Amino acid sequence: MLSRTVTMATSKADYYHPIHIPFPPHQNYVVLTPYYHSSNRNRLRIICTGLIILLAAVVYIFWPTDPDVKIVRLRLNRIHVHTFPRVSVDISMFVTVKVRNTDVYSMDYTMIDVAVGYRGKKLGHVRSDRGHVRARGSSYVDAQLEFDGVELMSDAMYLLKDLAKGRVPFDTRTEIKGQLGLFFIQVPLSAKVSCEVLVNTINQTIARQNCVAE
Repeated sequence: MLSRTVTMATSKADYYHPIHIPFPPHQNYVVLTPYYHSSNRNRLRIICTGLIILLAAVVYIFWPTDPDVKIVRLRLNRIHVHTFPRVSVDISMFVTVKVRNTDVYSMDYTMIDVAVGYRGKKLGHVRSDRGHVRARGSSYVDAQLEFDGVELMSDAMYLLKDLAKGRVPFDTRTEIKGQLGLFFIQVPLSAKVSCEVLVNTINQTIARQNCVAE
């Protein structure tokens, strides 16, 4: 009876085994940030860029600029040299000034003054009346200059030589004053241009002209 009990205990120990519990595998964690739609931000950026470009274009178009002034004709009508009682010269010439308005609004000038010199000595000047130039248009101003008894002293010999060659260099200085009509606003303007003009006295044309804005 005793030996039978021992045998049964041994068989129960053989029946039970330890349970193996595996450790959980390593897990990767991903942090998700809130997602914001960027379409509104891109649209705002495009609108701002377009407004800046449009504003720059408007300023470029409507920004007032000085008119373009040029001597297009300088014709000698008469030259007479006096040797007594002093060396002097009488000069009569015809000049045409072209005024070009490059702006998108009209221009009214109150004065155009043209001064003519020879070899650095001023012979005289002439002043024109008021005028109007339409937007992106041009206007021609004609004037006749009469210089009597201008003392040239030693330059009289150079003038005679230039007349014999058929080419006389003159110095011109043109000044214009006026205002631009920008809607209901009047914008004042002023421009000065100095030119070296070489006149062909044979065919009464301008052979060469170099101008510099002041």
